[in-house]
Amino acid sequence: MVGVIGHSPLLERDDGAVAVLRQLGAEVRAQDLWDDPQGLIEDGSVLRALVFEALDRPDLGVAALRALRKEKSFDAVGTLLVVTVPQLGRVEPSNGFDDFVLHPYVPAELYARIRALEWKVSEFASEERHKVGSIVVDRAAHEVSSDGKPIALTAKEFALLVYFCERRGRVLSREHLLSNVWGNRYEGGARTVDIHVRRLRAKLGEALPLETLRGSGYKLRAPDE
Repeated sequence: MVGVIGHSPLLERDDGAVAVLRQLGAEVRAQDLWDDPQGLIEDGSVLRALVFEALDRPDLGVAALRALRKEKSFDAVGTLLVVTVPQLGRVEPSNGFDDFVLHPYVPAELYARIRALEWKVSEFASEERHKVGSIVVDRAAHEVSSDGKPIALTAKEFALLVYFCERRGRVLSREHLLSNVWGNRYEGGARTVDIHVRRLRAKLGEALPLETLRGSGYKLRAPDE
């Protein structure tokens, strides 16, 4: 389901997001900019994305987004700001939206941007690939990217990151990591783990949801934490 937030009189226009998305086969739920956003999910619905149809008033869209961000229920939902061409210059990268699209719509573009939002916030794990937020770990290709940008890791940094991904949500001690990533024959101390964790954090930044648990070790947070 896609949520559309906009001015009530405009939501049912033939050229509006509601009509366009329904023509594309999407299930849509709409409400006014100033309504309680919880109404979009009060029946337990899961939103694929939120489209803020601000058109000539991007400032109102930003204000509505700030109000919505107070609700943790929407933390993992991608947001798309819709503006008209004359308002394009007022779209600031720091406005909090994940992306924007111009009105009048090109239906294929609107659909593609919503799909891109879904990919950005999705997380998954398979035998060959792990996606943790914006980080994608490709075991088969031995590659790591963040927000689509390749990240160069050493062999041991890559192995450590993969091990964290495979055991996501579990607390792993330094001794456990040293034994399972470096092997029993490795003669270095547990400080080696800290050094490699520090390097991973330096390269991946805040995109890596890795916690240090004093006296226990490290944990890669699970999606629901």
